[in-house]
Amino acid sequence: MTGEERDRDLIDYLAECIDRIEQYSGEGEGPMAEDAILRRLETLADATGRLSDALKLRHPEIPWPRIVAFRNVLAHGYLSLRRSVLAGILGRDLPRLRSAVQRERERLEPSEPEDVGASS
Repeated sequence: MTGEERDRDLIDYLAECIDRIEQYSGEGEGPMAEDAILRRLETLADATGRLSDALKLRHPEIPWPRIVAFRNVLAHGYLSLRRSVLAGILGRDLPRLRSAVQRERERLEPSEPEDVGASS
């Protein structure tokens, strides 16, 4: 698998995670929704750490190292996680990441082959 193919798979996974996090957020509060959101955030953060440096450099507005570090908070520092931090991630950071993911999906889409036989 090439680096670009891996990035495409990871970007697709990130888009799926964001969709599900937003879905779970809209289903109201409760321990099951919170657990689902936290788990998706953990795997999303882990996946961002596996994106290529080239992709990350195309999106300097995204704090990639902070996202990866947040995975460690979710996995190991869950007792210190404040709901206000989670609310900020969902309300501010996730939409910015969604925008970058969408731009990458558009960039990584295989281009349609030109119709060589078409006349102008």
